[in-house]
Parts: sequence; C-alpha cells; structure tokens
Amino acid sequence: MAQALASRIADMLRQSANKLGTVDPVPSLGGLLNRTFVLPQGDPRYADNALTPGAAPFEPSSDLQSGQLRFNIQPLGPDASGIDRRDESTREMRRLVNTFFGREALRWFDERSEPWRGFGSGSNLNFGAFFGTGYDRNGLYNSKVYYESGPGQIESLPMSLFGLVSTAMSVMPKLRPLFTTISAQRDLGSERLTFAHPQALRIADLQPLLDALGLGYRMPGILQILGLVLGGRFDLPANATLIGVGQGQDGPEIEIYVLLGMIPDLPPNFLGLLTLGLSERPRELTALESWMSAFTPEDDVWPGRFSIISVRTSPAISARVSLYLRPVEFEVPSQAYRSANGQS
Repeated sequence: MAQALASRIADMLRQSANKLGTVDPVPSLGGLLNRTFVLPQGDPRYADNALTPGAAPFEPSSDLQSGQLRFNIQPLGPDASGIDRRDESTREMRRLVNTFFGREALRWFDERSEPWRGFGSGSNLNFGAFFGTGYDRNGLYNSKVYYESGPGQIESLPMSLFGLVSTAMSVMPKLRPLFTTISAQRDLGSERLTFAHPQALRIADLQPLLDALGLGYRMPGILQILGLVLGGRFDLPANATLIGVGQGQDGPEIEIYVLLGMIPDLPPNFLGLLTLGLSERPRELTALESWMSAFTPEDDVWPGRFSIISVRTSPAISARVSLYLRPVEFEVPSQAYRSANGQS
C-alpha cells in the first residue's frame, strides 16, 4: 500500500523547521495532517481543492521579517464537505489556542468565531474554511482560521472592522467578500476580511481605497514592488486580485494579493526582479533566501512554483512582501488531473 502524503509533508516540515531554526510543528499538528493527507503523493484527487488547485492543499508562505515557519492547508480529504472543513478548522484552532495561549484567548476566539461556526452559518458553503499556523523558535506563534464568508455576514464583524469593510465596499463596489480570517497569537488576536476582485484592476485604482483608509501615502511603495516584480505591468487581469482589510494595533491595514497563476505574461525572472526590489532591505532578502532553501528538496534546485505575492501595509508598516509556494513535490501531474476529471 502506498504511503500517505501526510508522512512526506511531516518530513518536509521537520526539515524546514530545522533549517529555519523554529520548533517542529509536527508533534502538535500530526493528527490534522494524518486526517487531511490520507491519499498517496501524486493522487489526482488532491488537485481539486480551493486553496492550491492542481496540487495538494498545502501552502507555505514566507515572512520576510520574523523568520517563521508558516503554512496553510485545506483540512480533510477531497470528499469532505465545506461544513466538515469549517468544523475541523474550528476544532483544531480551539485545541491549539487553549493548549498554547490559554483560556482567555480561547474565550476570545469563541466569541469572534461564533457567527461563522454557529447554528445556521453552514448553508451554501463551498470550501468552508482553511487552516493556517505559524511557528518560531519558541513554539506556536499564531494560529488562524479562514472562514468562508458572504455579503450577508459582514454585519457580524466587530464594529471597527465592519466600518473598514463598509468603506471598502462603498469605494470599490465590485469587491466580493471571500473569507474572514480570525487569528490568535501569543499576546493578541486579530480579524480581517478578504475580498475577491472579479474584474480586471489597475493597481492605481486602489488609490481611493487607500485614501479612505488613511493609507494613501503608501501607494508609491506598493506600485514600486508590484510594478517591478510583474515586469512593468500595472494592470491585473480578472480574478487575479484579492484585497484584505483589517484593524491593526496601529490603525487600518491592507494587504493586496496577486494570484500569479492568473498573470499571462509573468516575467520568467520574477524572482530576480523581487530580489532586486529587496536589494535595499538586506534582512528581508536574507530571510527570503533562507525560506526558499528551507523548502527546496535535497535532490532539486528549486522549491516549486510561487502561487501568490502579497504586499501588506499599515500606518506603521511600509510595503511588506510575502510569497506563497506550491512545493514542487506536491504538484499533481496535469495529465493525471485531467484523466481523473474525465478530460482527454
């Protein structure tokens, strides 16, 4: 019988933790990995997921400031329902928060998450929820759930976040709520809402939203990073953009996600352009190199395909970059994926 993919993912996480100098996450998350990645590596059924279509739903992301080991997964196997994934994410979140952060943090999470996990909130779910976590040298740093959300749920947001979300939707009426992220860290919690922008978008069209959030002066930094890594492109195709808004400790924050698979002419030297953009930020450049090395297999020279680049900013944070990775080992061959879906 073929070995479950969970074993290979656990090996990758142990190796990556060792290279990044973080605590190994497998002892605290092994059960979730085993319930999610039961099928063998390369099974075409993994490819049909909402997190990383075409690959197993395991997505590491970089943090170019703090050197964490961070990753997201779509919980449970390919046949699970959206409600199953929502409930599994909630159970794991509650277990980790209670174990590592204590009862007060658990109470906070229960209050914030109730509108998305309570009775009557599971109708018409698609992916249901994703689960994310981050570790540093001291152990669990944060844990989060991305709850699928619709327009009818925004009134359940905390008042401060509701105000930002309402502002965003009034300034950019084509925005569509996608998921609400509830995150618990050692010393604080946060919540944000992420929108999809289904239509094409010029990056400069974000200026009115940034102005409305009091972040208009951050636009030059955003344009500089995205324009550079996209090879001078300043317009994004339809369905290529997600926009997250939240209320941070220092005020409103915004994160722009570019889905790289939707960019038809992504420069082949994308990574070189990003490195050039970070040349004046040596700490971030070193962190990026360490992160890539941590996820590059021993018998390969490349960690995989980058799926997303995001730029986050707030009153206290200038444009901060993160990359999201589809590890080369967990890609599903396109021919196998087409065959599994009855395509020639």
